[in-house]
Amino acid sequence: MIITGKYPNLRLRRNRKSDWTRRLVQENNLSVNDLILPIFVIDGKNKKESIKTMPGVYRYSIDKLPLIIDRAVKSKIPLVAIFPYTNSKLKNNFGHEALNESNLVCRAIRLIKKKYKNKIGIMCDVALDPYTSHGHDGLLSKGKILNDETVNILIKQSLLQAEMGCDVIAPSDMMDGRIGKIRKALDKKNFQDVQILSYAAKYASSFYGPFRDAVGSKNLLKGDKKTYQMDFSNNQEALREIALDIKEGADMVMVKPGMPYLDIIKSVKENFKIPVFAYQVSGEYSLIKNGINKKIINENSIIESLMSFKRAGASAIVTYFADKIANTLR
Repeated sequence: MIITGKYPNLRLRRNRKSDWTRRLVQENNLSVNDLILPIFVIDGKNKKESIKTMPGVYRYSIDKLPLIIDRAVKSKIPLVAIFPYTNSKLKNNFGHEALNESNLVCRAIRLIKKKYKNKIGIMCDVALDPYTSHGHDGLLSKGKILNDETVNILIKQSLLQAEMGCDVIAPSDMMDGRIGKIRKALDKKNFQDVQILSYAAKYASSFYGPFRDAVGSKNLLKGDKKTYQMDFSNNQEALREIALDIKEGADMVMVKPGMPYLDIIKSVKENFKIPVFAYQVSGEYSLIKNGINKKIINENSIIESLMSFKRAGASAIVTYFADKIANTLR
């Protein structure tokens, strides 16, 4: 970087002296178009259920989804992501409920498409952890996650979601080779327009705790996910993962978690010409939200945290703050 001039002729504070000039020279912008809203769904009727570990976030029964989708549509949020809190009685070692066309995700897709048409997009997680009795994203045998056998189920899960009307299939499982096989299966069934957002760089992180509580897998998890999610010490490995998923047909890629991995987002953006999404995960949300509630920090910290993703190069951000800040951004 070449800097010409020196103080006192050069005074960088001149460009910061007023609101109008700060806006004029602003390098990055955050808008409602950058937001993806995660929504948790639960069985039953007339339910809006709070989540202790995520203050201000709720689980909604299918009939209550319009409470939050109406706001999202009015605010022009482009995309919602659906996550299920599956009844423990429906969980087993194989995650069979993932392939049930009457499961929570499928019912949510049908309601949203029927009521809202294409006013808002729907993103669906492809993984088995909300449906397995052991809490893992794949099939478990003798303490080992089975890659190829899991991929075969994920293909079926993806096809089912596409049939229900899902717009963006989002494999978050981190099994090897699943993007190419899912893309091939979707195309074969004439779902060429269904997009794939690959959780290509998903790290084995301590920041997922509140999410696992929200979907009911936290107390079920046996062991950890370090054999298939990435080692948080690595950055070059993330580029290899993303290169593979792009080659296999991913339309967009996700880096998860978000703020602790801004360097990964920046590196991916600089190395690949593909939309890069960031997930401001549940642990990040809860830390910020609890800080606001205890008046340790103020609400401006939300915008500041989200702008850090844009500054690093993120095209969009999955955040539990989306519906809370959408109108402010508009």
